Amino acid sequence: MGQLPPARVNQSRPFLHSGVDYAGPFQLRTMRGRGGKLYKGYLIIFICLSTSAGHLDVVTDYTTDGFLAAYKRFTGRRGICECLYSDCGTNLIGADRELRALFNKSSNEWKHLANILSNDGTNWKFNPPSAPHFGGKWEGNIRIVKSHLKKIIGFTTLTYEEFVTVLVQIEAVMNSRPLCAVSNDPLNYDVLTPGHFLIGSSLAVVSEPSLLDLKTSRLSRWQHLRQMIESFWKHWSVYYLQSIQNASKWFEAKNIPQLGRLVLIKDERLPPSKWAIARITEMHSGPDGRIRVVTLRTPTTTLTRPITKICLLPEVETDDSDTQ
Repeated sequence: MGQLPPARVNQSRPFLHSGVDYAGPFQLRTMRGRGGKLYKGYLIIFICLSTSAGHLDVVTDYTTDGFLAAYKRFTGRRGICECLYSDCGTNLIGADRELRALFNKSSNEWKHLANILSNDGTNWKFNPPSAPHFGGKWEGNIRIVKSHLKKIIGFTTLTYEEFVTVLVQIEAVMNSRPLCAVSNDPLNYDVLTPGHFLIGSSLAVVSEPSLLDLKTSRLSRWQHLRQMIESFWKHWSVYYLQSIQNASKWFEAKNIPQLGRLVLIKDERLPPSKWAIARITEMHSGPDGRIRVVTLRTPTTTLTRPITKICLLPEVETDDSDTQ
């Protein structure tokens, strides 16, 4: 495996180096009620390569002007990119012809876009042809968002306003995910999230009573959108917890819990963008000496959980020279 590119490991402000990708199409409606015409909308995602923060937006076509409009909205809130990365147009096998033409390095559309972006000092870089794994940072995010979004929307057609409302709250959920512990202090339960790089603290959605178990026919339009967000959270949070808990053959002891280690607790009852953080205070071994149950201390209570219900967060690396 090769080394990570400099944009992934060097310190920089959020979205200075970003990857971009499209997903869709999604059916949108011009207005609610009868008489509203249907048209296609597309999800566009910008991923910061250094902080893992995400930015979601909607475009209504695959044209140069449509992308520029989305890029202007993105840079107006996140700042001008120094370098923008994307897949080569020939890799977009499942995309429409217009998208392949737009993201083709030899096309007139791309040359026009590259010239406009270069005026602000933005360099647009393509991954090599037939190498989608070069864009794994944004490919993974767009795949997850797209698959879960299609599940929660189903056959419902949303207006542009409703679709943007759902996407912005999904963006907050994504940017609230814990990345690692802030400190090794046993009394510190703070975690670092992508939201800390954007606003200085973790992002959250407005807390409301759960609507997940109610029938859609009983809900108003805005309550239905809230139910979609909760459904996305239910599916996406499980996926994220599984992704940071490496599954491997049980021939070797890996990811062994340690006293004082900061962990995430798997809890399906939590509302969107809320994470259960705790530290390990005791470890209980079985007859074979293997640790399978731990006692956890949260900021409010003490719990006992099997290790299958916890996910270890990365530890803060300390410099030995500073402690000597």
